[in-house]
Amino acid sequence: QVQLAESGGGLVQAGGSLRLSCAASGRTFSAYGYGWFRQAPGKEREFVARITSSGGITVYADSVKGRFTISRDNAKNTVYLQMNNLKPEDTAVYFCAARHRDLGQYDVWGQGTQVTVSS
Repeated sequence: QVQLAESGGGLVQAGGSLRLSCAASGRTFSAYGYGWFRQAPGKEREFVARITSSGGITVYADSVKGRFTISRDNAKNTVYLQMNNLKPEDTAVYFCAARHRDLGQYDVWGQGTQVTVSS
């Protein structure tokens, strides 16, 4: 099983960009599909984007489509979330998650990284 650690969060002005990284430990990185989720204060956690174990399929929430890009680098055991044209409503704690062979629920989670977008 992999373990996940997010980084790259911070404070940015509206319209700016950030790139989040999710570093995974273990030798089975390529066997997992990965997702990014976020949770804003007082709100439920929501799906942001996901990428399959092969990297061939990516899916985005409508709210981030065209602004965010998920990618993976199997050589570096890292998943990325490039976030462009950030909006104040993107402010949240962002979590990386993994599921084996793209099946079932995401059952491995990182601790999250805070993203704050000022207006």
